[in-house]
Amino acid sequence: MSSRGFLFLKTCQTIQPGDCNIAHVNMGELLDKIQFPEDLRKLEKHELVQVAQSLRERIIDVVSQAGGHLGASLGTVELTVALHFVYNTPFDKIIWDVGHQAYGHKILTGRSRDFHSLRKKGGLSGFPKIEESEYDTFGTGHSSTSISAVLGLAASAKNARIHRKHLALIGDASMQAGMSFEALNHLGDSAYDVLIVLNDNCMSIDPSVGALNTFLQKSAAKYHQNPDKIKEQLWSEPYKKAEETNIFEDLGIKYFGPVDGHDTVFLAEVFEKLKTIPGPKILHTLTVKGKGYAPAEKGNPTKWHAPGLFDAKTGKVLKHAGKAEKPDKFQDVFGKTLVELARSYSRIVGITPAMPTGSSLTYLMKEFPERAFDVGIAEQHAVTFSAGLARGGFLPYCVIYSTFLQRGYDQLIHDVAVQNLKVIFCIDRAGLVGEDGATHQGAYDLAFLRVIPNMTIAAPRNEQELVDMMFLAASDDLTGPAAIRYPRGRGFLNKYQTPPNSKMPIGRGIQISKGEKIAVLSLGTAAQNVIKARELLASRGIALPAHFDMRFLKPLDTELLDEVFEKFETLITVEDASTTGGLGSAVCEYAAEKGLGKKIVRLGIPDQVIEHATQSQQQAQCGFDAVSIADLIERENRK
Repeated sequence: MSSRGFLFLKTCQTIQPGDCNIAHVNMGELLDKIQFPEDLRKLEKHELVQVAQSLRERIIDVVSQAGGHLGASLGTVELTVALHFVYNTPFDKIIWDVGHQAYGHKILTGRSRDFHSLRKKGGLSGFPKIEESEYDTFGTGHSSTSISAVLGLAASAKNARIHRKHLALIGDASMQAGMSFEALNHLGDSAYDVLIVLNDNCMSIDPSVGALNTFLQKSAAKYHQNPDKIKEQLWSEPYKKAEETNIFEDLGIKYFGPVDGHDTVFLAEVFEKLKTIPGPKILHTLTVKGKGYAPAEKGNPTKWHAPGLFDAKTGKVLKHAGKAEKPDKFQDVFGKTLVELARSYSRIVGITPAMPTGSSLTYLMKEFPERAFDVGIAEQHAVTFSAGLARGGFLPYCVIYSTFLQRGYDQLIHDVAVQNLKVIFCIDRAGLVGEDGATHQGAYDLAFLRVIPNMTIAAPRNEQELVDMMFLAASDDLTGPAAIRYPRGRGFLNKYQTPPNSKMPIGRGIQISKGEKIAVLSLGTAAQNVIKARELLASRGIALPAHFDMRFLKPLDTELLDEVFEKFETLITVEDASTTGGLGSAVCEYAAEKGLGKKIVRLGIPDQVIEHATQSQQQAQCGFDAVSIADLIERENRK
């Protein structure tokens, strides 16, 4: 439970399991009358309390059935209502950092009737999206972009002589990232009329870390000691004691707070006052992630960040039907294997940028806490910190989601690859990720990694290969940086051997099955779709293709490619990654260099943005699911 757990909600009682129901109309009648913020602004302030309660119930009901980010949106219900009540949106501009907390915003801005379609194919995105609504000022999904973006909007409006208000709502963990500090540095030296609403709940997905978090907790502690005094002093300029310093005031940004982020009426009064104060300013609000829903408030806040489907009445997370014994998630295979490696190699350390639970670095943190580092939402720092560890004699395994590794690209090149430092990047959530959609797809890592000198790139087709690759990376066979990419979700084997029975050779692929005329070259877990496609072809009585698991994109197994080009008429490459720059491109480049005229068909993620849907729907859309592969092979066999 967050240390904010004793900050009681004054305007809305905690919803107990059993209180929520989609047909619950008493509290929902007022919310049903609000289609847009202009309807909200017709209400009296005291009615905002009921709107907030209804909004909270609606979010719980829909997210329990559709999945999504629950805790953050529940924690900002009162802020959302107060902001849209006071500010003239969409003329006034609000940017929601990350967007995890924007579900209430969506409901109040013309999307209430469609909210049931959240994160479903063709439905509402789980994040703010400019194509979806004029109220979504800026598309978000990654953290710490809001202050930079809203500053750009404020500068644009000033130059165009348009007088509007600009706001960024950002969490305490997102505020820690370097990009936020860069934007604060710019903002504090300007006269732009920008309000930063700091949503401080002491959490990202896991508990917040770092010196800024310590500073914010001290401010919160003073609030809890005497909240009435804080209210009285709120409008003093600057609000700080003579014997203290305030980081925001020192940067030239007026600081107000902390205030109770769950007192709807008081928040509305605060925002009305802040509208009259020019220049850059920040309002520090204290909230509780999951506020108002007892299981989320009293339970594990990390679990309730995005709990999946759950019973809104009981708070019980629902499990999918299936075998009692399921394969491990790839992230857990990573986490358990890293512990095994750490027991054998004292130089091994683990690093994650604010994702210890999501990446399963928690296994190492539990057994070797002094050798595991959560550096906060700071991907650039995570990469260069890993480089420093490598230079200091350690072997860093830096685990990071594919979509977030994009943020550390310069550091990959400048600080790791150019110096040929042995840092192992374990790239989680590689490939299509499902309902989180466009901002979170791990589509580009193969392409942007392949051009970097000294980099070894591997992708396992199953859990055993992931184990093999992680042990290979720890061996002396590998002398420089490496990347091992693996997908979101569970593996395919109920058992795997750790440590492996034998060492995997670097840059060597293997043949999985024999065939004629057509050869399929797969990389990573896309191999599973090829295996299923061969089963479909067998049931249709179609000649089966040969199947090769390349395992490494770099170095590319050119000996294997020479054999394949010699024996087969048509080659099909399959990868859960961008076809531009990945395995398909590498094979085509090799064929061109060798002057080989064989037909090569590339399957993978096309050169377009893939929106939210299930992973299987996305793979079908991209044309590399089992059915699409089988249909392609059948057509090629008929030629």
